[in-house]
Amino acid sequence: MSGVRVVIFAKAPQPGMAKTRLIPTLGAQGAADLARRMLSHTLAQALAAGVGPVELCVTPSPIETLWQSLTIPASVAWSDQGEGDLGARMARATQRVIGAGESVLIIGTDCPELDAGHLRRAAMSLKHFDATLVPTADGGYVLLGLNRFHASVFADIEWSTHSVAAETLSRLEQLGWKVQNNPMLHDIDEPADLGWLPPAWLGTANEREANP
Repeated sequence: MSGVRVVIFAKAPQPGMAKTRLIPTLGAQGAADLARRMLSHTLAQALAAGVGPVELCVTPSPIETLWQSLTIPASVAWSDQGEGDLGARMARATQRVIGAGESVLIIGTDCPELDAGHLRRAAMSLKHFDATLVPTADGGYVLLGLNRFHASVFADIEWSTHSVAAETLSRLEQLGWKVQNNPMLHDIDEPADLGWLPPAWLGTANEREANP
């Protein structure tokens, strides 16, 4: 492999489209504002990690005008997630990156705890492991790093359930790949998760909750 590419999967932080499970608590605009902040934070951490190119893989397509309201560093590459469920979209991006000779770290934007240090450690682990995974408390994962591609890692997974990380680890083990499973982090999907926001962010979230 020639290096490690960080691919950030992101949904446009627009009212009614982003963080919809938080809308009853924060309102549509508040949920979108939080999504925008988490996207900016994730981008900043990915760039600060300095492990390799950073790519923003988005839905809807990056040619849509709604993305033009964001200030994205020129060094960040853009790609379109395309059609299909989350597994199909991640599989397509992973196969493309690994096919081009790079290792890949796939991350989302829902975990403010995931920082540049985590990304550096994940990239380093790919020097010794075929795969590395950072699970989340809700049973999913916030980072999946791979040196190799196999469609079974992504196919027929019940996404957004408590079994995602366990099932993915099982698939990796069935392939006989050497896997590093990392300490658990917390993502922000449900109102109860807001307590895991960085303290400096809580004022904005609480304000939105009080004034939906």
